[in-house]
Amino acid sequence: MTLYFLIKYLHVLGAIVILGTGTGIAFFMLMAHRTNDVAFIARTASVVVIADAIFTLSAVILQPITGGLLMMLSATSIAERWLLASLALYIIAGLFWIPVIFMQIEMRDLVRKAAEECGALPERYFVLFRRWFVFGFPGFGATMLILWLMIAKPF
Repeated sequence: MTLYFLIKYLHVLGAIVILGTGTGIAFFMLMAHRTNDVAFIARTASVVVIADAIFTLSAVILQPITGGLLMMLSATSIAERWLLASLALYIIAGLFWIPVIFMQIEMRDLVRKAAEECGALPERYFVLFRRWFVFGFPGFGATMLILWLMIAKPF
């Protein structure tokens, strides 16, 4: 096994973690939200925040590191158009993902409070949920395009 292969494996694994965790978080949060069960949503939102912090964040940090090492080891130029497009999409994904983190934390806190008080979810939760849902499309879409660019290197 070469160093290049090991780094490439870690890079692909990071992409899988980002996509897998993002998909899982979106699915479980959406399914919990649809139940209208405040206590269940609170538990799910707590797990979502933890999963994003552990899995997504670590992969998001490692991706540019492993990508940079792959560039050096393969003598790939930063001027490659597929790579520039990937980096631009990575920034776009980040611009949607970073606010989502704060939305998830606020939603978690709002549903925890509602669950503790045996009350209804406040309107702010629903505003945040709709925004969180909408932000997922460009964030996840950009990530899917990056994966395609990594594999196809079309230009």
